[in-house]
Amino acid sequence: MSLYECVIIARQDIATTQVETLVEEFAGVIAANGGQVSKKEFWGLRNIAYRMKKNRKGHYVLLNVDAPAAAVKEFERQMSINEDILRYLTVRVDELEEGPSAVLQNKNQREDRPRREGGFGGGREGFGGPREGFGGPRGPRTGDGVEA
Repeated sequence: MSLYECVIIARQDIATTQVETLVEEFAGVIAANGGQVSKKEFWGLRNIAYRMKKNRKGHYVLLNVDAPAAAVKEFERQMSINEDILRYLTVRVDELEEGPSAVLQNKNQREDRPRREGGFGGGREGFGGPREGFGGPRGPRTGDGVEA
């Protein structure tokens, strides 16, 4: 059997539990046709680069599939019929990745970073505070337009 990676983008207005049931249904299609889904990664609700079917965000899911070509063809046919699926991409690979994908690794690295303190300006001295002199490099100005 061949190895595939499939990324699915589901509509933003369905619940996460509905996305999980969709993925289970698609995994059932693969299993019914003699294949198996070895990994399911839910990447969460993410922004899309451009609007797709009036959606700006989508639920992203990665599936690692070990199945014959006929099973993948039926799997893709079912996804194209489903109204909750915005896009999908299935790619044949030589071997499946073990462990978390690059998207999840990047997400975990961002969560480990310390949060910045303070508001606008990042806490630097003299930034965003009252300006001195109001006149710039030439000094303060008077109200009649004549420099002092």
